[in-house]
Amino acid sequence: MAALGHPIREAERYLQNARQILSDKAEKDGDYYNDTKYVRMAGNTAWNGVLIALDAALGVKKKMKPKQRPDVQDYQLALHNRDSKMNIVLLSAYESLHKALGYDGNPNYKIVQSALADGQRLIEWADKNYHPTPEEIATWEKKPNIFNRIYSYLFM
Repeated sequence: MAALGHPIREAERYLQNARQILSDKAEKDGDYYNDTKYVRMAGNTAWNGVLIALDAALGVKKKMKPKQRPDVQDYQLALHNRDSKMNIVLLSAYESLHKALGYDGNPNYKIVQSALADGQRLIEWADKNYHPTPEEIATWEKKPNIFNRIYSYLFM
């Protein structure tokens, strides 16, 4: 994950991409989205962002065997050990983002917005509880930003 950059910023980008998918492609009509295909896509994108943020803050994948996939119960247990009050938000996000949106493509605008709000709340929690290692910070600092790349291309 460190190779991609700051995991919380990456998770926020996923959530922003989910919102962009909904606004650009899902075609909202009144209180419902017309195209459930894009609702599913947005739900899965947002849920993946939440998992990136939670994994950064909780280190669930680091505690697993190679090639073992984490289950939502692994995140639930790790979150319960750190902040049990956030477990209800995790379960709500799992049910709404992953299941209702990601699998079913629930087109109800209020449900979609509530699910995205739960995802945002979990990412914000992860941001407050994420403590990067010095190696991760060093990796981010080595990676040049876009302005440095453009400058070096034009002037060097």
